[in-house]
Amino acid sequence: MSKKVAFGDLERLLEHTDSKFSLVNIATKRARQLNNWVRTQAQPAAERREFFTSEPLVDKTDINPNKPVSIALDEIAEGLIHYTRTKEGIK
Repeated sequence: MSKKVAFGDLERLLEHTDSKFSLVNIATKRARQLNNWVRTQAQPAAERREFFTSEPLVDKTDINPNKPVSIALDEIAEGLIHYTRTKEGIK
């Protein structure tokens, strides 16, 4: 019987990053973007301000919009999130 791991397989996530530290930073930044997207979708179209938002890159029918961290980790595991390490941090 296989053991179910929360948020998928850590090794699979680390294939797309250079360290656990980077993984946490990337997931945090992406979850914030997704959270902003969820909030803007709840507003009337005339009042939406689209800043630092991005639609989920994974299939929207399979996600729970109330779990932006889970969505971000799924996107990272599928190799859909790309980042650049700079002197100031991750962009």
